[in-house]
Amino acid sequence: QVQLVESGGGLVQPGGSLRLSCAASGSIVSISPVHWYRQAPGKQRELVALITSSNSTNYANSVKGRFGISRDNAKNTVYLQMNSLSPEDTAVYYCNAFIRTSFFEVVKSYWGQGTQVTVSS
Repeated sequence: QVQLVESGGGLVQPGGSLRLSCAASGSIVSISPVHWYRQAPGKQRELVALITSSNSTNYANSVKGRFGISRDNAKNTVYLQMNSLSPEDTAVYYCNAFIRTSFFEVVKSYWGQGTQVTVSS
């Protein structure tokens, strides 16, 4: 059974930073790609960043230059470093990963439970 657990959310002042973590556990052969999404109240879920197994990354225009996504393969963990946060970044952040659990299984999509990020003074 694969689980994705996000952590690192919280309350931060405008201009501050947070680092989110997305840790995968269970029987895992490969993880790629991994996405971070966010959903603000009353808005659709939007893709924030993604990273592939070759460490290629892509970002939403709204976070380019402020957010950085990285991965630690040994820990099956992906991070989202968020800098220069503004109230517009307030949302629940979700991790989504495509995981193969064995060489005989197809890749499946897994979601974490989400972590709240609130940017407010």
